Amino acid sequence: MNLYIKQTSEHKINFSSKQHPYHILTKSYCPFFLSISIFLSVLSLIIFFNYKNFYGLTYLTLAALLSFIVTFRQWIKEIWQESDAGYHTEIVSTGFRIGFILFICTEIMFFFSFFWGFFHFSLSPAIQIGNIWPPLGIETFSPWKVPLLNTLILLTSGLTVTLAHLYILDDEYNEAWQYLARTIGLGVIFLVLQYWEYSSSSFSISDSVYGSIFFLLTGFHGFHVLVGTIFLIVVFKRIISFSLFKDDHVSFELASWYWHFVDVVWIFLYTFVYIWSS
Repeated sequence: MNLYIKQTSEHKINFSSKQHPYHILTKSYCPFFLSISIFLSVLSLIIFFNYKNFYGLTYLTLAALLSFIVTFRQWIKEIWQESDAGYHTEIVSTGFRIGFILFICTEIMFFFSFFWGFFHFSLSPAIQIGNIWPPLGIETFSPWKVPLLNTLILLTSGLTVTLAHLYILDDEYNEAWQYLARTIGLGVIFLVLQYWEYSSSSFSISDSVYGSIFFLLTGFHGFHVLVGTIFLIVVFKRIISFSLFKDDHVSFELASWYWHFVDVVWIFLYTFVYIWSS
């Protein structure tokens, strides 16, 4: 704990010369390059859907991915430096929390739209799919095998990330990073099991409306698990680098909120898409 106190005391700035507790952002090229990488990603998808044999598609996709990774890493580095310099005051941190809550609200509406489609077709199956749900010819996954295991994994990860948060509040950073490492490991295991489930599937995303909705819901959830795992890895690196502490751990709070959101979405997925639909 003393190392944390020494580390943070050396980096904090004096706000008396600023006359305000707000953070005025300096010039950054990260938003511009991130928009370029997103444009290249969308362009590569459009070309893939329309011209799968287009020459140079692989290089365009790799360029988009590499640009995104480099820009994302640089942006995280800048935010990290701002936090170490003491720019993330209580007012700034409150702004982060409010913004992140609004972001999670948009994510809720995102998944709500897919669940709307799911219940629309499952509660009133069309004649084209045999007036039954799941449609004829669809062999669903057993909810008591890999899906149940993934449910236990995510619920356990929610517990471990909460324990890590409690240890940070108690200035016990050694225990905090250990429980956070367990959370990251559980997230990776979840993704591996989901990949194995996809590879053993008897249906694809093009097999009726059930296949489309199933892979959209579970696939986007898996993507959110991947993003949340990366988020936790960044926070984990901050902990072991003595850059995150009790009085300034808003990044950990946001990461844990995102992870709990992922847990809640999976509970709905498991209940309706796996158990109810089987």
